[in-house]
Amino acid sequence: MEFPARTTSAEIELGSTFQPKFGADGLIPCITQDIATGQVLMFAFMNAESLGHTLTTKKATYWSRSRNKLWVKGEESGNVQIVKEIYTDCDQDVILIKVEQNGPANASCHNGYKSCFYRRLKDGPGFQTELVAERLFDPATVYKKK
Repeated sequence: MEFPARTTSAEIELGSTFQPKFGADGLIPCITQDIATGQVLMFAFMNAESLGHTLTTKKATYWSRSRNKLWVKGEESGNVQIVKEIYTDCDQDVILIKVEQNGPANASCHNGYKSCFYRRLKDGPGFQTELVAERLFDPATVYKKK
């Protein structure tokens, strides 16, 4: 999918044409949020192909930097994200998608949690975190090495 070329600042910031700004690496940051609760589920990157696939299929599709390939959320775990709404920020260099999280565990994190943000930084000295969510599935039983 080819997206419109970026035009003037005024059109980008206040106009009605979607003109996503992909970085030099071809990626745009994407925040994923649960449409029902507003909970931030995850952060990932998209490239033009994955954003196009997301728009076409309504299934959240990202670009995996570690695997260097498209990644349809839930392709292995069955915990798919059905895209309900897509937003862009003021200068169109970040995407926010609101999804309905579906699947056996209704989880978005590969570590088995509803959200990838399952730890909170503790107050006090040092850099310690605390678990603030319940694990919904054991990744070892879901992600079998091929």
